[in-house]
Amino acid sequence: MQTVLITGAASGIGRETARLFASAGWQCVLVDHNEPALQQVAHSLPAPASAPHVLRSIDLTDAGQIASLADGTPALDAIVNNAGISDASNIPIAEQSPQQMGRLLALNLAAPAAVVDACGAQLKPGARIVNVASGAGLHAIPWRGAYSPSKAGLIAQTLALAKAHPQWCVTVLCPGFVRTELVDALIHAGRLKPEGALAKIPLGRMAQPQEMAQALYFLASPGAAPLSGQALPVNGGSSVYGGSQALPPPSVGVQPLDLPLQLEICGGDAAPWAAVAQAPAEGAHYAARLDLSPLHAPAGGLLQAVHAAAVEFAARYPQQASLTLLLPSAQHGRWQSAGDGAAARMLIATLACEWGSRGLRINALEVAAAMAPQELHALLRYTCGSAAQFLTGQTLVCRSPAQAGSP
Repeated sequence: MQTVLITGAASGIGRETARLFASAGWQCVLVDHNEPALQQVAHSLPAPASAPHVLRSIDLTDAGQIASLADGTPALDAIVNNAGISDASNIPIAEQSPQQMGRLLALNLAAPAAVVDACGAQLKPGARIVNVASGAGLHAIPWRGAYSPSKAGLIAQTLALAKAHPQWCVTVLCPGFVRTELVDALIHAGRLKPEGALAKIPLGRMAQPQEMAQALYFLASPGAAPLSGQALPVNGGSSVYGGSQALPPPSVGVQPLDLPLQLEICGGDAAPWAAVAQAPAEGAHYAARLDLSPLHAPAGGLLQAVHAAAVEFAARYPQQASLTLLLPSAQHGRWQSAGDGAAARMLIATLACEWGSRGLRINALEVAAAMAPQELHALLRYTCGSAAQFLTGQTLVCRSPAQAGSP
């Protein structure tokens, strides 16, 4: 049995994450300041086979209470630092005092590091640490106080932790707009206009908390090792959209997050990748293509290879499918090819914006030649599959565990 500690477990993304882990047989250490809500969540979870779930009602803005987490916490396979708050004051940040910003910064930025410090001795070898930041840490959101600065700080803190402790797999999730209780409150208060947000999301919708739970469940698994030291933006493509016009609304709905994967492999030897795919479903399935052809592009030909792969994919799949490309590592290429590589990655982002309304997704994994295919199988199952329906437009740099602590 594996054990995970989840902060902010009483509501929203944290609650759905706890449900997903518990349904998969994990023991959960649930942390939240709202004890009645925490008890309610705990009663809704299936009991693990050999040990009960652990409930810890503490205030994560209190360093002394965080330090007490080590007492009674079992050995941990993963920590999910999910707890966070937004600024509800609508006061310009230059008019706020340090005291006004204090609680937000304590919870969003200081608490994740303090939780890791408190539970470091409980972490098993190869443990996974996942921090939940936000798309607000990638782009500034005004009139929400120190929310964006706190999330930008958490992203940087996570990457520094990964370098300092390469024995752990450390990642940070950057959700986009998720229809949580917090977002509903912002909408009802008139501080978030859904139509304005949706117009900048290529997939044309907000995510459900269950989609973030799926991302966190993957990042807390051993299969996330190639992403250690990186941020995973699961935001419907909003972080790659830079246009000035409103994007079209979606023409298709969201498919179930647990559909069997029907994966087509093309552009190279499929044998090393065949284990990624599930058996083709007789009934409902999620259609996906893994294209290896960019790996074999000649010098200066990566952009053309990505474009050719996209043309073939779009001709075959009119809607609701994913294209995942494998790209050669950019670290050791000739400087003359740097422009071609950057253009190819921006083409992937642009295609995500153009395709999003039809439920078509495109992502890429940049892989070193020395990486064994089996190191990427679990990552590909996630990125290609229905659980990642809010992930698009991203190029993820993959590293072997031995490379994870390197810059």
